Amino acid sequence: MNNKIKRILLKKNKSKIVSLTAYSKNIAKILDKYVDIVLVGDSMANVLYGHKNTHQISLDSIIQHTKSVKKGIKKSLLVVDMPKGSYSNVKSAEKNAKHIINVTKCEAIKIESNKKNYKIIEQLAKKNIPVMGHIGFTPQFKKKFSIQGQTKSQANNLLKEAKLIEKAGAFSIVLECLSPYAAKLITKELKIPTIGIGSSSFCDGQIL
Repeated sequence: MNNKIKRILLKKNKSKIVSLTAYSKNIAKILDKYVDIVLVGDSMANVLYGHKNTHQISLDSIIQHTKSVKKGIKKSLLVVDMPKGSYSNVKSAEKNAKHIINVTKCEAIKIESNKKNYKIIEQLAKKNIPVMGHIGFTPQFKKKFSIQGQTKSQANNLLKEAKLIEKAGAFSIVLECLSPYAAKLITKELKIPTIGIGSSSFCDGQIL
């Protein structure tokens, strides 16, 4: 296991994990001094290219921005979003994940959950490809924005989803737009770190 990933795992229940997104060398170089994780997110579709959602960013665009970001990274763990459509089945997921890592030299990839792709995460983990999971509001699969896990039943369903991702071999998991109750429940029950985005202070870390 990568030493940077080990450091992230060791922070569980001990100290907060600081994460931010970057799309270029100059920003990455600044962030690298202060954060634990730098994510090259598919949010570049909105932030840089003015798209209404994240669906239109290509694998090639992700790779090109990651190459730039990598030049500014020494200390932080570099994680890359797999864009929509690049992991629709096990074969394509493995091929594209390996391509991203080989070309950019990043340390891990992130996959959004559609409640069906646990086998994909499991297969990638077996191939020693580090995977960060992502549940809650998943922009690649959900069109309407809403806070997730607002009832106990919904929170328990999210917990089951998170546990399946953990069991599949993910080293951490993003919780996006979860209720404080759901975020606290999942963070307490999982052995792997949770990284919150709009999901309260109960997570093991935060990303923006």
